[in-house]
Amino acid sequence: MQRKIARFLQHLHVERGCSPHTQKSYREDLETFAEYFREEDGSCPDAAGLTAVELRGYLSALHEAGYAKTSIARKLASLRSFYRFGQREGWIDSNPAKALRNPRKARKLPHFLTTDEIGKLLATPPSDAPMGLRDRAILETLYSAGLRVSELVDLNDGDLDFDQGIVLARGKGRKERLAPLGSFALKALRQWLKLRQLSAKEPQGPLAPVFVNRFGTRLTTRSVGRMLEKHLRESGLDRRTSPHTLRHSFATHLLDRGADIRSVQELLGHKSLVTTQIYTHVSTSNLRAAYEKAHPRA
Repeated sequence: MQRKIARFLQHLHVERGCSPHTQKSYREDLETFAEYFREEDGSCPDAAGLTAVELRGYLSALHEAGYAKTSIARKLASLRSFYRFGQREGWIDSNPAKALRNPRKARKLPHFLTTDEIGKLLATPPSDAPMGLRDRAILETLYSAGLRVSELVDLNDGDLDFDQGIVLARGKGRKERLAPLGSFALKALRQWLKLRQLSAKEPQGPLAPVFVNRFGTRLTTRSVGRMLEKHLRESGLDRRTSPHTLRHSFATHLLDRGADIRSVQELLGHKSLVTTQIYTHVSTSNLRAAYEKAHPRA
């Protein structure tokens, strides 16, 4: 095995021109691989004789030893490359590592704001300045309808229905959905649109962009991000907050207050319920924290 590993590392250096860092990572991964079988068998077996079952046992041992899932996935990728090289060199017919699945990555819980933090953020834009009215309407709409920032900047006047209190959002793949708007968002939008129509530099109509910059042209997603960063500094809220955080907060607050998960799925425009279910973990963690804080025997 050691000769095959040495030949593979030479291939990375000479033929593929990999960086020293990449070569070091492959070398360490394959040394760990060889060391495991040396300890298991008392001697280092021929890499060509190992089966997918034996390789799976190696990955299980890494897991039991406390390796992170990302580290295990990287070591598996190194094995796949090593055995692909073996196929090219002719010392093995098929790649036993190809059939092995990567460990499933743990999904990080989404960052969200509490209702008090949302209230503080929404109160930050000044109501006596044109851009302040615009920014408040943006933040209220993102939170009220659970929109993606790309959906928000794509909004046209014709997408708003003030009588019904809904907005037409165009999501991924241009898939359309109707999203409700709360009273605070509707009020903020009315105030902004009244001001925009008085000073608009562009033609009005159903295709006019709802949110524009000071030059009268449609806002970009980056512009919304910069606007939010400004108000985060002013409010002193968590700087990790992004426009998407308001969407996370929207879903989390609905579920915390008893909304049906399938209704939340529809409101978010998620194709799969699995995507929405991550918010139930957030809600559960909140309930657990409340329980441990309040229960006398927690």
